[in-house]
Amino acid sequence: MTLEEFSRYWQEVHGPIGRRIPGLRRLVQSHSVPQPADMGPPDFDGMAELWFDDLSALAAARRSPEWRASTEDEANFIDESRTAVFVTEEREIPG
Repeated sequence: MTLEEFSRYWQEVHGPIGRRIPGLRRLVQSHSVPQPADMGPPDFDGMAELWFDDLSALAAARRSPEWRASTEDEANFIDESRTAVFVTEEREIPG
C-alpha cells in the first residue's frame, strides 16, 4: 500500500479501533512527513504513542478484547517484521 493509503487507514480505520482500548488515556499517531533533502528518507511510516496511568493499566488493557481487536487489525496495514515496541517512562528536562 502507498504511504497515503497507510496513513488514511491508520487514522480513519485503525485509530478508532485502538481508541476503544480500556484505560487508554491518550492515543497519538505521528505520521511521517517529507524530509529535507539533506536528511534522507525516513526509515518509518509512523509512530503511535499509547498513554496509560501506569504499568498496571497497560497490563489490564493488553488483556482486553479491545486490545486483541486492535492487534488483529494491524495485519491489514502493518508489516510486523518491521515494527518496534517499547515501554517508556517520560522524564521532562526543565528549561
